[in-house]
Amino acid sequence: MNLWQEYRQPSTIFEAIQDLTNAPQPALPIAGGSDLLLDIRQGRHAPVHTLIDLKGIPEMNLIEVRGDHLFIGASVSITQILNNPLTNQHAQALVEACNLIAGPQVRNIATLGGNVAHALPAADGTIALVALTAQAEIASADGLRRMDFVELFLGPGRSAINKACEIITGFYLPLTDENQASCFKRIMRPQGVALPILNCAVWVTRKADVVVDTHISVGPGGPTPFRATQAEDVIRGQAMSEPLLAHALDQLLTQAKFRTSALRATAGYRKHIVQGLFKDTFITAWKRAGK
Repeated sequence: MNLWQEYRQPSTIFEAIQDLTNAPQPALPIAGGSDLLLDIRQGRHAPVHTLIDLKGIPEMNLIEVRGDHLFIGASVSITQILNNPLTNQHAQALVEACNLIAGPQVRNIATLGGNVAHALPAADGTIALVALTAQAEIASADGLRRMDFVELFLGPGRSAINKACEIITGFYLPLTDENQASCFKRIMRPQGVALPILNCAVWVTRKADVVVDTHISVGPGGPTPFRATQAEDVIRGQAMSEPLLAHALDQLLTQAKFRTSALRATAGYRKHIVQGLFKDTFITAWKRAGK
């Protein structure tokens, strides 16, 4: 069985948009294809006539500093993110998340853009990018634009991007400054399902013993990637302490909407394990920011 009828390899973002809108339909962009091709083969995705291969577009394969942001192209492989000194310096939570995605062979071809485009509320790369307050760069016939990362998601598997005429081309992350750090951790079943029971990412800025600012994300904490803004408000500007983290956890549990998954865990179990996961992730980021 042919998984597609036509395969195009544009060399620029403009050509990719032209192909996406003008090629025989249905047409879809592809980079690594580690999820998309499997979904098509197993009948979880509608048939595709034209695949638009984005891997040959130089701008989408870059990791570089642009002003006060780190740019990561959407076609960059997970392995490249793991090995790049810029991501290790400025996006440690993302590196730790990428290190837990599948195995080495998949990480060599899978891309950050593909991880995000699936719009799953607990995707490891996605949860890390939420805590790092990333912006997404989107290409369309009107040119390039940026949007807040969390605005990409409408619900489980539902992206705000119009895949018929728009492409995620990359991500912008603020550069890590002095006394700032991040961390990502997850809990998963010991065998069988490779998806996380729960994961957590934290970014923090500290000054001595005061939490100047923090961003906290947990997945799955709702139908879209969840940011614990109420917990952040409790912590921000306060002296670090065990009671402070306990108060923040109460707010996280109040705001999050944990659900029961037949394959992974019950809502009650997630509420139980998030307590240790959140504390461990936050304290690790806190200690890193003090070095």
